[in-house]
Amino acid sequence: MANSMKTAVIGAGVAGLVAARELKREGHKVTVFEKSSKLGGTWVYNPHIESDPISIDPNREIIHSSLYFSLRTNLPRDLMGFSDYPFLIRENGDQRNYPGHQEFLSFLNEFARDFEISELIRFNSEVIEVKRVESNGGGWSVEVRNGGDDDKMGLFETEIFDGVVICNGHQTIPNLANPLGIENWKGKQIHSHNYRIPQPFIDQVISIL
Repeated sequence: MANSMKTAVIGAGVAGLVAARELKREGHKVTVFEKSSKLGGTWVYNPHIESDPISIDPNREIIHSSLYFSLRTNLPRDLMGFSDYPFLIRENGDQRNYPGHQEFLSFLNEFARDFEISELIRFNSEVIEVKRVESNGGGWSVEVRNGGDDDKMGLFETEIFDGVVICNGHQTIPNLANPLGIENWKGKQIHSHNYRIPQPFIDQVISIL
């Protein structure tokens, strides 16, 4: 169509998937860039934690997801779905009104499949830089590093888009408390971003800030 735009969506989490669907519905040519090998963003559980347990070392190994293993939704499933695509109870699925994260991730995968979003996603594609292009008709230059999580070099490529939608989330950057006297604390510290299972904390005295 005459007004169709070549559009990049950064991130294949909830916001990215919905943005891609709406852009596709309007007739735009959509490419979704997803850093990991799976869609779902913060809803993809990763048992690993970062090399810095309080997540402030700029050279740490960064883990995207903050999910812990037993996490359930803090909203009922009626509010977790979309107006035209409800989050229904599935046969042989989690029957609870506040289901586990695995159930919601399955819902997102079904959403992407039913609206043919999956084929628009370039997995293992990390967006490094987005900048405005003033020449040659304008647009946005998107630089991408292609490669899996274990490929620290990857293959870099740049592509020009008419528009860019940024949906990369905000759950990876820590928000740290700074209580008076914390510098004198000699015990262990861990940011909630790096909590996964309770077993390492059995029989310990825990202070939560």
